[in-house]
Amino acid sequence: MPAVIVLGAQWGDEGKGKATDQLGQHTDLVVKFNGGNNAGHTVVIDGEKYALHLLPAGILSEGVTPIIGNGVVVDLDVLFEELADITARGVDCSRLLISSNAHIIPPYNRLMDQANERARGNNLIGTTGRGIGPTYADKMNRIGLRIQDLFHPEELRAKVEAALAPKNNIFEAVDLEVLDPAEVSDHLLSFADRIKPMLCDVSLVVNDALDRGDTVLFEGGQATMLDIDHGTYPFVTSSNPTAGGALTGSGVGPTRIDRVIGVAKAYTTRVGEGPFPTELDNEVGEALRAKGGEFGVTTGRPRRTGWFDAVVMRYSTRINGLTDICLTKLDVLSGYDTIPVCVAYEVDGVVTEEMPLDQAGFEAAVPVYEELPGWSEDISQCRTFEELPRAAQDYIKRLEELSRCRIQSIGVGPGREATIVRYPIQ
Repeated sequence: MPAVIVLGAQWGDEGKGKATDQLGQHTDLVVKFNGGNNAGHTVVIDGEKYALHLLPAGILSEGVTPIIGNGVVVDLDVLFEELADITARGVDCSRLLISSNAHIIPPYNRLMDQANERARGNNLIGTTGRGIGPTYADKMNRIGLRIQDLFHPEELRAKVEAALAPKNNIFEAVDLEVLDPAEVSDHLLSFADRIKPMLCDVSLVVNDALDRGDTVLFEGGQATMLDIDHGTYPFVTSSNPTAGGALTGSGVGPTRIDRVIGVAKAYTTRVGEGPFPTELDNEVGEALRAKGGEFGVTTGRPRRTGWFDAVVMRYSTRINGLTDICLTKLDVLSGYDTIPVCVAYEVDGVVTEEMPLDQAGFEAAVPVYEELPGWSEDISQCRTFEELPRAAQDYIKRLEELSRCRIQSIGVGPGREATIVRYPIQ
């Protein structure tokens, strides 16, 4: 598997960290291509839990080169805090490489997140408040700060002063702290010497690796339904977590990609605001949340829960060109007599098996369910597909049919080893 993209196929929190960690054990490079510390990956190794927010999950695999690509926005405080934390736990972080073109999240953009949410009033987006959106906005407005700017102090100071002046006016208007551009610049420049050994031309490094026949894994943050172009706009993230984002966020061409793996839960969750057709806003949803431990790795916010949505999954298969699905948390569904699966939507009296044409249609969508037999057995120790109860096997096969993509692996527990591999990735 020379070049493989791993991404979220639903609304995030699908278990991409575990999937990337597992595949990362057999790769040479793992490249994070979008987002920032607004998402978290949880990896459990030998019973020890690692919560990664900015660092690629591949950093936990010995011998793998972890890379932060140009499509990522980097909070320097978080980066070095996270590096210090996992280094103290015995993880070798000396292999980390970072694109010099990656943008920096300055302190004032965390305040901009707060200011924007205050201005929205009751029309909240549900941002994590990490400054991700404002930093991507600065990037598009061509007033952003890149990591390479740390080595040109006077230019960086000028950029900070120009970007901060209008933002300070906003902060003052909404009763937030007004920042001193000199202090902001000094703080950012203090990281220059520490980050300099990590910098590289990621596009060159990755393409050279592929030319050598090395295996490269591209790791996405957030998920398809949060994509700025293809997600449930405006309740989306500020980057492209879809397969196309892996190319622009790392500097490789589409002809170099061999497989695209979408990670999906055996049910569905969502954090923050926005439409969610299969949401269980009741005791059933609360029980599913508790059983699945559905609380955000980064924010701690409770996740909204619902049944598996095959309409969303088919859409994700199409948008990303998925070759495989990595299904997680099947063990959470043990104990249900029957398990509903959304196979279509009813919108204004019309049944459709595809995503509605517009956002209003999606918000009005009523799920059409198919009831599948459940199972009562504990499946956490199963390591082959044949060991699963017949009903669990049938559930997987039906999801495969509905998703129009093969289910390559099945997660039956949080640990690295708690996985059934049906089809080795080659």
